[in-house]
Amino acid sequence: MATLLDLTWCFWSSIYTFIALTLPVSVSAIDSAWNGHTVPGSTTPAPFTPFFVPPGAKAYDSSSPLILYTGQWSTVFSSKYFHKTLQSTSKANSTISFKFTGTGIEWFGNCDKHHGISLVFIDGLRQNSVDAYCNRDIPLKQQRIFWDFDLPYGDHTIKIINTAKRPGSVKPTLCDIDAFVVTRGDPNSQTPFSSPEGVASSLLETQTLASNTASKWTLVQKGTTGVHAMQLAIISSSHAIIVDKVEHNPLTISGHPAWAALYNLHTHAVKPLAMQSNSFCAGGSFLGNGTLINVGGNPVVDGRTSSADFGDVDGLQAIRIFEPCDSESSDHCEFYEHHSRLRMASPRWYNTVVRINDGSAMIIGGSKKGGWINNATVNNPTIEYFPPKGIHGSNGLPIHLPFLVDTLNSNLFPIAFALPDGRIFMAANRDAMIYDWKNNQERRLPQIPNSIRVTYPMTGTGLLLPLSPENDYQPEILLCGGSNIPDDKASYDISSQDPASSQCSRLILTEAGIATGWQVELMPQARMMPDAVLLPTGEVLIINGAGSGISGYGNVRDQVGSSNADHPVLTPVLYNPLATTGQRFSSAGLPTSRIPRLYHSVATLTPSGDIMVTGSNPNLDRSEIKYGTEYRVEWFSPPYMKMDRPEITGKISKLKFKEEVKVKVKVPGGFRDQFKVALMDLGFVTHAVHANTRLVYLKCSMAGDTLSITGPPSGDIYPPGPGWIYFLVDGVPSKGVKVMIGNGDSPPVDKNALEKYDHI
Repeated sequence: MATLLDLTWCFWSSIYTFIALTLPVSVSAIDSAWNGHTVPGSTTPAPFTPFFVPPGAKAYDSSSPLILYTGQWSTVFSSKYFHKTLQSTSKANSTISFKFTGTGIEWFGNCDKHHGISLVFIDGLRQNSVDAYCNRDIPLKQQRIFWDFDLPYGDHTIKIINTAKRPGSVKPTLCDIDAFVVTRGDPNSQTPFSSPEGVASSLLETQTLASNTASKWTLVQKGTTGVHAMQLAIISSSHAIIVDKVEHNPLTISGHPAWAALYNLHTHAVKPLAMQSNSFCAGGSFLGNGTLINVGGNPVVDGRTSSADFGDVDGLQAIRIFEPCDSESSDHCEFYEHHSRLRMASPRWYNTVVRINDGSAMIIGGSKKGGWINNATVNNPTIEYFPPKGIHGSNGLPIHLPFLVDTLNSNLFPIAFALPDGRIFMAANRDAMIYDWKNNQERRLPQIPNSIRVTYPMTGTGLLLPLSPENDYQPEILLCGGSNIPDDKASYDISSQDPASSQCSRLILTEAGIATGWQVELMPQARMMPDAVLLPTGEVLIINGAGSGISGYGNVRDQVGSSNADHPVLTPVLYNPLATTGQRFSSAGLPTSRIPRLYHSVATLTPSGDIMVTGSNPNLDRSEIKYGTEYRVEWFSPPYMKMDRPEITGKISKLKFKEEVKVKVKVPGGFRDQFKVALMDLGFVTHAVHANTRLVYLKCSMAGDTLSITGPPSGDIYPPGPGWIYFLVDGVPSKGVKVMIGNGDSPPVDKNALEKYDHI
């Protein structure tokens, strides 16, 4: 039976080819970019190696007296080695041991056909075997052979034993040591968590901050991403996709750092993904057929993480395709890029992507090249569609939006959601509107109160609150955090110590609600760059962020390292939209993290029902200074994770609009006839923007152990595409089951627009 991938690939391939032959390369796309930093000597190309010593880390040469060798080792001299020396052995059971203090360790050496398997021990515990073989006659030098960033702060020992073997080799194989790089860490932020009883546990093991009773939230730090998590989306019941900018991540692919990875939600293993272009500050969305698109990014930047090192491609007009991949192994999951054939019509950096009611993507705003605060010279005040639409005389080209001119300068990564009448809500800077894309009409809404700006770099967050048939899917928007710093203020007049906003604003998007205006509430703590995560219960977890400063790095006064922000907010807050005003916020029972999550942090609900939190990197490249690059993953578990939960036992993979389907369920004891079905889009998360995040309660009924579910009324209520169904009994949700909403078809293609476009 043909899979969705089989059915759609030929269709998309023909579109890719057609679009590619018609899309002109924008002159703006080849402009040089400035990202706030210029590294001396960075414009001189040089052979790349993964060896990198982040600020705050420390390198130890193979000849260091702190490294102890046993067995037969030889010293090899070359200017291509760190400090020009390398220690090598082909003898079995030759060992090295190295004591260090910190939170992470990296081992660098050579890779070629003559290298083989080594055994690695950390503090006496066996790690995975490491194979330094690669199919090369000439060695790749200064390669990262092994890394571990998941250690508690303290004293550790790494021991390496050469086996002198590998499958298929009849000759003894090599093991060599060029250098170690130690992540020294912060003893304050890296201290292992303690349980309420005061028993410390290693970060190599499960850690819990809170009691294990069902009435408490729990916090576990487990796993590392290998690639910094700037962008995050759940693609299947077993995997999340992580996308970063071009930088010196520890996870490698094809001899250079990876900039994207798949994270296994069950095993915590990571698989690198190949990326051709710089996806720095890109946007993304799923389409109606389940395909994920990742669009825009940054140009080739003249820096030590640019083309001089990696050969990366300008990402400003990039469209990266990730076909649906539900395989538990993820072996064949990969991005597709072909920049001469497939790209946007205009360059976009810091854009937002929204799936609309026909399953296609609306790509909104952004800047024409990398920078910091947007301005009229680089602003891209347009939208375009993928696949292109020839509406409003556009011939598939970008369509001008006055709103994105009027909202300069703080209008990057606009907050946008598809509304249940098919129109689009947008917020940028201090303003908001409803956009009727079919008629190209803007309706301006009341300004956000108290001069609070909610989009980059005065970054707040926003959600479309849960939609329910009980009130005819009445839409209501929630915007939280941000800043009242003027967006025309010079960077040297802005400080990392300027207070963030604690304001949350709600607006019901009906005629009566708009007339009433925004309703203001105050969070217990002010937050810049917060993440707002919808739970199946309808509650919102507000997490991450800073108490002062603004987004970005390397721009303002009083930076902490490179961070424009300070005073990380470490305790999340739970928001109940249905509670009465003044009673909606609570941190009772919520654990406090010790990991700052500032610029470039992300959080998402997972299919199991807990919240995955990772990222934070307010730096040009990877660093180990204060507020340095974070690869550790945290898991916040609501109380229902410890309860007797309902279960969807039958199979359901597709749900058409208005269709009724029946599925077997398992109901816990004590069931009291209170049940719901939550259909959720878990969204595409980056820069506090949770694009397409959505919760729609579906009409349902129960008969014995059979649950009848009726699909959403239309693509306005839930745009066609992937979703997750959670079955709730007495407020306790099941694990989510992935479904395709609609018929699973690819988005419509306007062939007339493409034909007109071909003759431009």
